[in-house]
Amino acid sequence: MSLQDFLDDDTSRFATVALVDTNGLLRGQMVSTRSLKGILKAGMGMAPAQLALDPTDEMLEMPGVTDGSGDFHDDPLIVDPSSARRIPWAKPGHDLLLLTNYSGETAAICPRSILRSVLERAGAAGYVPKYGMELEYTLFDETAETAREKGYRNLKTATMHPSHDLVLYQTVQTEWYEAIAAMCEPLKIDLAKMHEEIGGGFMEACIAAGEGLEPADQLVLLKNFLRALAMRQGRCVTFMPRWTETADSQSIHVHVSLKDTAGNGLFFEDGVRNGVSQNFKYFIGGLQKYIGDMTLIFQPTVNSYRRFAPGTFAPPGLTWGYENRTTCFRVVGHDAGSLRVENRLPGADTNPYLTVAATVAAGVAGIMEKIEPQPEVIGNGHAVASEGPDFARSMPEAIDRLRGSAFARNWLGDRFVDAFSATRQSQYDQFRKKVPDVELQRFFDLG
Repeated sequence: MSLQDFLDDDTSRFATVALVDTNGLLRGQMVSTRSLKGILKAGMGMAPAQLALDPTDEMLEMPGVTDGSGDFHDDPLIVDPSSARRIPWAKPGHDLLLLTNYSGETAAICPRSILRSVLERAGAAGYVPKYGMELEYTLFDETAETAREKGYRNLKTATMHPSHDLVLYQTVQTEWYEAIAAMCEPLKIDLAKMHEEIGGGFMEACIAAGEGLEPADQLVLLKNFLRALAMRQGRCVTFMPRWTETADSQSIHVHVSLKDTAGNGLFFEDGVRNGVSQNFKYFIGGLQKYIGDMTLIFQPTVNSYRRFAPGTFAPPGLTWGYENRTTCFRVVGHDAGSLRVENRLPGADTNPYLTVAATVAAGVAGIMEKIEPQPEVIGNGHAVASEGPDFARSMPEAIDRLRGSAFARNWLGDRFVDAFSATRQSQYDQFRKKVPDVELQRFFDLG
């Protein structure tokens, strides 16, 4: 369904106009067809304070928006007509979904606008990224209410045992997989792969590679509507990087390749080791040099850093290797059509637009500046001492490094860096006041 088809249909009644917030959640309103026609001309007002909310609407401090100087005004959202798709389960005439981004000054802190800006800058330099994403999540045979009643402990996962690629469990859960596939059709999500992962109820769904905003749009829609699908089935999912100490970490892996504006691939060179061209090496060099200072984008919540506890399968450092899942930047593929790099640093709680923007910016800068990478890791990356740049290992360090990053300010903008780091500082400060159960158990009586 196109936007024009919806407008031309006399039975059309309501459409959903949505913004993607900093957390990757869709926020928007249902508007009548008559109202939509006006919105397409003048935009739809929405307060920039939407970008200062945590998932449960806890207000975080954002300079100029929610601090003492903020007036909570509306700024216009601009509809992207090419984003039109249908909402699963909604009746015809009520099922149009449109994505938007902020215009004007608020575009500087709008994730979708920031990715658009980075892609345009890369294009102006002669580079066209192609990217896809893998999303990890855990499915529970619990409702949100029963999970809360249990204190989010001792939850029943959809499968009892870790079951990586186990066809038995995929077969048992056929209805879930088929429901996802059916859901993705009206949402125009190009779903490439689904499978069981390395924990009870732990699964992965992959978006096929594409260009522009589309793959990030699709990943956002997949995350939001997986939640909706689970709720409709009396179940729930989580994308927390580490929801329990007995589970492995959950992430979003970003696969990126690059071509020039004439369509020629830039990563593959025949006759060299693993086909890795010099431009590809420079791209990896840029990732190694600049990604660490943008850790906060890839690990945006207080929970993100628990993903890197000892014994998890999270990256040990900003290392790279060919077909090596124990490195952060895994080179994948064997020819001009498949060779790419997989960024394994982002957690499943990251915003897809910001994740792709930061990855592309760092890699393209590596080519432009001819940055040589650190030596390739051969063997188990967890057993090799990492040399050179590293990512931030705590939220305070990540906040400080983003604030001080000239690179992030150059590519993502001063306004974004200041606003995003301020909201993360606000979240961190709120959690510092909490007393975790484990501290009471360890120290209350005899501490």
